[in-house]
Amino acid sequence: MRVHRDLLSLPPEARGCAVAIGNFDGVHRGHRAVVEAARGLAAGGRRSAVLTFEPHPKEVVTPATAPKRLTPMRRKIELLRELGCAHLFLLRFDRRLMAMRAEAFIDEILVAQLGITALTAGESFRFGHKRQGDAALLAAAADRHGFTFAAVPALLDGGAACSSTRIRDALDQGDIRTANRLLGYPFVYSGFVHGGDQRGRSIGFPTANLVPDTDRHALPAIGVYAVRAGLRTGDGVSWHPAVANLGRRPTFGGVRVLLEVHLFDVQLDLYGQRLDIAFLERLRGETTFSGIDSLQAQIARDCQAARRVHGLVLS
Repeated sequence: MRVHRDLLSLPPEARGCAVAIGNFDGVHRGHRAVVEAARGLAAGGRRSAVLTFEPHPKEVVTPATAPKRLTPMRRKIELLRELGCAHLFLLRFDRRLMAMRAEAFIDEILVAQLGITALTAGESFRFGHKRQGDAALLAAAADRHGFTFAAVPALLDGGAACSSTRIRDALDQGDIRTANRLLGYPFVYSGFVHGGDQRGRSIGFPTANLVPDTDRHALPAIGVYAVRAGLRTGDGVSWHPAVANLGRRPTFGGVRVLLEVHLFDVQLDLYGQRLDIAFLERLRGETTFSGIDSLQAQIARDCQAARRVHGLVLS
């Protein structure tokens, strides 16, 4: 998949695609249905592509209330690449684009710059100044310009739409199973390993410590989780079963949120490296312990519970 940030100088093979358009935060099952619909329309030599926005439009329009991202752009690109499209168009969302009328967006960007032959979007997709563009406007434009348009119905899960908002709500509640089911894959947080106070090592459970950027990126509710820790190598990602504590460590008077990850049955030098943490199951909430002994005993139980999730011990 080729990534294009400048739509004014596209190579000829990037024009004339069947394009899926949307914000695609999370690239969840509903988003994948929109992309798959575009791939289905890529026939007769046409290629499929995705058009998305960076930053998320709400970060520009209403920055004070913009939702936390499920997938930073780096992660979003990785997930979209897995879907097999030939091209990804990253359109910078700024004040100029925010002020562009929906009709102008269609004429100038979709038709003139991209030369689309087909377009898919979620049926609730909105675009253009004050979100005045919708599926009806795109359908009318398709007739006028001669491209194919398909509005993809919302994917329902349990009678409700699969949406980024619903996934964030599940994460906020610590319902990682629901979040993962809606995503279609385990929720992943990525970050760099920082040096810590070595307290975990001193009590027999060494951890890799990540300091989350909680202002911009979504995280599950504070608690203890069975996770997989992914270390990036030249051949991809090497995954290791692990247990993680996401919290402030109240037993030690902590105040900032820290993600502490204990990898099972392996010793690696992880300082300064990027880890992908895939959340699988929430084991419990955060607790304040009376002392080190009670904390050690609970961590041992957490490790045993996480090992059961990974299938490393019998239930």
